[in-house]
Amino acid sequence: MTKKIIGLGAAATAIWLISGPVHADMVVIDLTHPIPTFAASADDPMKPDFNRPYGDSVPIPSFGQQAIRATAKFPTNEGYFELGHVVIAEHHGTHMDTAGHYVNNEESMNEGGIPPEQRPRLHELDANDLSGPVAFVDISGRVQTELEKNGGKPSPDTSVTDFSDSSGNVVTPDDIEAVADQIVDGAWIVLHQGWSRFYFQGADFAKDPYINGWNFPGLTPAAVDKIIEIENAKGVRINGIMSDVIGVETGQNSKGSDDNWSDSWYAHVNGMQRGWKLVENGTNLEQMAQAGPQGCLLVVGAPKWVSGGGGPSRVIAICGR
Repeated sequence: MTKKIIGLGAAATAIWLISGPVHADMVVIDLTHPIPTFAASADDPMKPDFNRPYGDSVPIPSFGQQAIRATAKFPTNEGYFELGHVVIAEHHGTHMDTAGHYVNNEESMNEGGIPPEQRPRLHELDANDLSGPVAFVDISGRVQTELEKNGGKPSPDTSVTDFSDSSGNVVTPDDIEAVADQIVDGAWIVLHQGWSRFYFQGADFAKDPYINGWNFPGLTPAAVDKIIEIENAKGVRINGIMSDVIGVETGQNSKGSDDNWSDSWYAHVNGMQRGWKLVENGTNLEQMAQAGPQGCLLVVGAPKWVSGGGGPSRVIAICGR
């Protein structure tokens, strides 16, 4: 089976050419959660009315407000076109963070880091930035074993289910080392933790089982350092990281050491100044595991609005058998 990626200019797409019948040699997997939408509030068109959801929409964990959709009709003599507009936070649902999403202060800049003002924004990314081969890290088995201590459910109490940095139930440097041969220029490191199934199970951000009191798996700071170590040793730079949790770091590191977010978001702080992009709130990663992830190409259908630090994205994996 031969594979070739062709960038189509400014289009955020890629084509995988495969010898032989396409339908027999590849599987295409949608890694994207649906985005619930709500009608606008009668008092404020920029706020959602949770009593008027579209379809079976329910609120989802998010740093921004829930998405609003409004529609209008453009009539013709044979019917009408439905025209709508959506008000949505940049980092809502399955979405991509550009390298420009995090603005480092001087103290957190590393030697050789890209200054914040020089990091690409959404409209400056090309097709090669949005696609690449997959280095697949699968810790879903360890996560499930820990969850079984509580009947398969996450608990914010680390004495019940422990996903702290030191627990071993998170992405460790050894997990990254195990895929070192797959960390090449333009690769996407995909973290399968089996966490996406909790995505629609709560509406209160602080109590939601998906957030779980900031007790969820992800990259430890040491694992981030291992990625950087491998990049430097091989002289390569990954495109970014995708995860099936709300960030790519552990909950402990996401929250930081105090209520002021001190020492938090280590991959954002250190990876984005290297040009990494981050895809968060992914789903269906178990399908990639079943397809044979070493043969997968990741394609991130990010929006192209000018100056954006990120945006909701339709993320696709194309996996060769």
